[in-house]
Amino acid sequence: MFNIIERYIDKMNVEDIRNFATQKDIPLTDSELNFTYNFVKKNYRNILSNPKLFDIDRYRNEYSPENFQKIKKVWTEYYQKYANYL
Repeated sequence: MFNIIERYIDKMNVEDIRNFATQKDIPLTDSELNFTYNFVKKNYRNILSNPKLFDIDRYRNEYSPENFQKIKKVWTEYYQKYANYL
């Protein structure tokens, strides 16, 4: 499973992040979008290896309050759905 994710992340671009956020009704600013893209590219391996250690609240200041709440909700939904597969 990690290989599939790794290949996807390697090919992922900023527009993929924007499209996903838009689908989840999260209107990211350019700053939020760039932060998210760079964060995912740099940190996905660590998060997948240790999802229980990931503290999304550490990144609250990188987003507007409204967007952070939406992002946190999406994180929680996906974590609950896929944590058993990691």
